[in-house]
Amino acid sequence: QVQLVESGGDLVQPGGSLRLSCAASGFNLHSHAIGWFRRAPGKGRELSLCASTTDAITKYLDSVGGRFTFSRDNVKNTVYLHMQGVKPEDTAVYYCAAKEWQCSRQWGRYDYWGQGTQVTVPS
Repeated sequence: QVQLVESGGDLVQPGGSLRLSCAASGFNLHSHAIGWFRRAPGKGRELSLCASTTDAITKYLDSVGGRFTFSRDNVKNTVYLHMQGVKPEDTAVYYCAAKEWQCSRQWGRYDYWGQGTQVTVPS
């Protein structure tokens, strides 16, 4: 069965750190570009960053800056979003998505999607 499963979402205090995981089954993540999307309360889903198949990172949200980083563990077939210096505006459901070839801003262009994991940063 092909699926992506996120985990690691939690309530974290401002300035804290969190690591989100996205584990794949049924296909190899290393051959896919990975997008980390988020949907904040009352807002649409937006792409925070995307990692190409060579792990070139493109960040799509100015607010993320250097606070979010990406890593990939091909042995575990898992990718990670490392969040540092979290802010209340980072509160959202975070989703990973995978697609062949290049990154895309569009959710619908990805081939596989996770179910999301909630990150809450109180103000």
